[in-house]
Amino acid sequence: MVQTTCPNVLAHGTCTDRSCKYEHKAYNCTFCSIVFGNQIAYNEHLTSKNHINRTGGETGTLVFCNICEKYVTAKGVSPDVPPEEPEDVPGHNLCVVCNRHIPSRFWARHPSQPQHKEREQFLKFTSAVEETEKDKHGLSVIGDFDFKIVEPERSASGIVQTGTIQTQVPATRIRFTITLNGSTRAISSRSSLTFSVKMTQAHLGRAEDRLELLFEDVQLQSHFMITRPLQVIVGSQADHDMLKPKTPYVPRKRTKRQPETKVVEGEAPPSMKAIPYVDRLPKALIPQHLATSLSTGSTKEVLLRLQRIYLPPVVNSETYGKHFKHLLWTEEAQMDRDLEYYDITDAHLSRFNKYYYLNVPGLAEKRPSVLVGDNIRVRRPSSPEGHWFDGGVHVVRKEDVGLVFHRSFVASPSERFLVRFKLNRIPMRRQHQALDTAFSQDRVLFPTSLHQPRLMPRTNAPSTMRWYNSLIAGNPPQKQAVLSIMYREPGSMPFVIFGPPGTGKTVTLVESILQVLAINPTSRILACAPSNSAADLIASRLTPHLKPTQLFRAYAPSRNKGDVPTSVLPYTHQNSEGHFSVPLSAPPMAPIAHMLRFRVIVTTCVSASIIPGIGMPRGHFSHIFVDEAGQATEPEVMIGIKSMADGNTNVVLSGDPKQLGPIIRSSVARILGLETSFIERLMKREVYDEIEGYGKSVVKLVKNFRSHSAILKFPNEQFYRGDLECCGDPKVINFYLNSTHLVARKFPIVFHAISGKDDREASSPSFFNIDEVTQVKSLVQKLRDDRKLRITDNDIGVIAPYHAQVLKLRTALRAVADAVKVGSVEEFQGQERRVIIISTVRSSKDFVQYDLKHTLGFVANPRRFNVAVTRAQSLLYIVGDPSVLSLDPLWRAFLNYIHKNGGWKGPPPTWDTLAALRSKAQDDMNAFTRMVEALTIGGVRALEDGEEGDVG
Repeated sequence: MVQTTCPNVLAHGTCTDRSCKYEHKAYNCTFCSIVFGNQIAYNEHLTSKNHINRTGGETGTLVFCNICEKYVTAKGVSPDVPPEEPEDVPGHNLCVVCNRHIPSRFWARHPSQPQHKEREQFLKFTSAVEETEKDKHGLSVIGDFDFKIVEPERSASGIVQTGTIQTQVPATRIRFTITLNGSTRAISSRSSLTFSVKMTQAHLGRAEDRLELLFEDVQLQSHFMITRPLQVIVGSQADHDMLKPKTPYVPRKRTKRQPETKVVEGEAPPSMKAIPYVDRLPKALIPQHLATSLSTGSTKEVLLRLQRIYLPPVVNSETYGKHFKHLLWTEEAQMDRDLEYYDITDAHLSRFNKYYYLNVPGLAEKRPSVLVGDNIRVRRPSSPEGHWFDGGVHVVRKEDVGLVFHRSFVASPSERFLVRFKLNRIPMRRQHQALDTAFSQDRVLFPTSLHQPRLMPRTNAPSTMRWYNSLIAGNPPQKQAVLSIMYREPGSMPFVIFGPPGTGKTVTLVESILQVLAINPTSRILACAPSNSAADLIASRLTPHLKPTQLFRAYAPSRNKGDVPTSVLPYTHQNSEGHFSVPLSAPPMAPIAHMLRFRVIVTTCVSASIIPGIGMPRGHFSHIFVDEAGQATEPEVMIGIKSMADGNTNVVLSGDPKQLGPIIRSSVARILGLETSFIERLMKREVYDEIEGYGKSVVKLVKNFRSHSAILKFPNEQFYRGDLECCGDPKVINFYLNSTHLVARKFPIVFHAISGKDDREASSPSFFNIDEVTQVKSLVQKLRDDRKLRITDNDIGVIAPYHAQVLKLRTALRAVADAVKVGSVEEFQGQERRVIIISTVRSSKDFVQYDLKHTLGFVANPRRFNVAVTRAQSLLYIVGDPSVLSLDPLWRAFLNYIHKNGGWKGPPPTWDTLAALRSKAQDDMNAFTRMVEALTIGGVRALEDGEEGDVG
């Protein structure tokens, strides 16, 4: 009789009936996502055609394993069978040195490739080290030379560890050829030798070295070496206990997705109906043939296929929409694939009132990011294939979300579900809707010299003009930008305010808005920005000059009221249920009559879709302003422009193409130009030359009001041709000169060299570095404890390139300075602080075996670097591992600049150039390897005169 699996196990994953006589093991084929009630049925399935076709059959399908970083063959066997690494892969040769399968056409030249040679050298060195760490010839070196974590106060005076050398073989006489404590020492079977190693470390961080003990066997006249690794962490034991990984890092595996043939729709949150849209939002689904094409082949193959089949050969006003729609679909496909990593295979739902709560690991880190209005799908493993329930997200908390399903959905506390996160397509659909509009004027999309203003830009303000910000009147570039925008003819080409860091581009944009309103009573303005924080900044600077009847701040209904600045709240509207909406007029007036009366509407680029969505007519706005335009994709900016502009609408863009651009996940979409913002694309056109087009199409702001000249100098020369002028308030920018916080009293930049360790935990790919956290916390404490130079928490900003490090820093600083802002580079764009501390995180002793991209990741991003180092007013303090940072030419040049000016703290730099750094590391490895080979070849080779060493 076939033993059958318990029905309760099949349905609910568990059985609580103690008298149950069924088998409680389920037979699960993870390839096909089918559960079988007995082993016979399961074994028959493994030989079925469907299973073999799905898994590649006996011949196998070549797949790439991201964990092993190699190609492997997937075969139609039980997933419970341990996988075997294939020796032969069709069309490939296995390189045992690189541990990769190399395509046969590249095999002949592979051994001569630099990466192969570096890997070969590294393996040779590793083998030599492992050999020397073994006890030999009956001689043992006993002792623990890991000094563990040592507090800084103790490490400065020195910590001693003892070791013992003894022999286990009788009648063997072994003599040292090195000097210990001033004399040559010998050891026999009747004695042992005790020695000590003293560790002294003046700086926080990690130190590693190698104890090398060289022996001579007198009888055989042979030499050999025994080594022991030396390591210490100088830091805070409390910080390491608090911040260490709670669970080991295991890369999240991509699950094979189930089909979605039948989806029972859930209930959307009330906020989704807060805006009374009158238009129908297009589905804009990815065409199936395009989806197949995007998921087939290598990046290069997909790229070439898109260019050959789908994209227009020339992008102009007629093909503009088609081009960008395909880039959006390419990006959407990648975003959807990225969400697969967050699928949950064994989820529990707990019910409270009408909500089913789902715990989402990584939700606090926005991995994945879930917002009210999103959808999450669930499926019972026992349900028919393709049957899912859709849950609308009504509540988002720190670690879980509240879902509302169709009324037919009922889940018991013991049930387990497959969970799938779905991409919120509304922002994408709004962009497709805008790209489908008829507006396609060359003067906006592809301006040339033919679109230049016919009149020369005005350079003098009329005597009756009142400046809302009097400082602008004394700043020629800002003044010129405002005048050019004020007196611009309707229907002109876009005007660009090119605003490098700290030059006041948002101030200039706000002044321009106010002056346009002042000289033209019929003007109406739509002001957009990529983020809510940037849009709020525009609104908050307009509120002192405009009444709530003149200015409206439009928010997405899901926006949290607590995130809205107090000064802006009176300029918003909430419906009877407390969700952000738009004020509509009562009958018999037109429903949007109230909205038409506002002179300025401020919103994000994506939420600008609210304006045409409620029926406001094209051409209503005389001007469309976009601040921080470099951070938005071109289709995002076009939501407002293509939906609302007509032949008379003037467009004004403010931003800096040298700072952060939009974040694009698809490498294909990135290569094809989706990462290039609208303002960056325009600035590459000849008509936007900073000199020829000055005042006509562009004004570059050059007076920096933020930073000390030493902080400004390096990015100014690297990114802005040295055009920026230091004009900051001396009381602010010179605040820390001659203070004890500086290494060089006149140079307000400090690089604190520290050798740490970058960690990851659980399934988060984000890095953190506890050693740097301790150093940052120590620095913040010193700054806050300074009674002479008093500052508040709000004067300090801490920037880290990885979200995990941001969270660790916030935890560590909670008891020290809770109000200090800690965030990513993106969170600090457009902001400034008196003190900026940058924790660079990455630290690796094995950098020689990796390439630059692997080692530094997006730390080595010029735009991110530019934003990070230009936020500080008075003091810029960088904490990082110079041996890693110096791999990047830009960082290395910056570190050289700091060192040259005396701002270096900690262990000194050890390089001149990138090549020299890599060469030195390789030379050290090769020298050690040769020394070990000299001792071990033949086993009896004696050292030549002068090769005796010292132990200190």
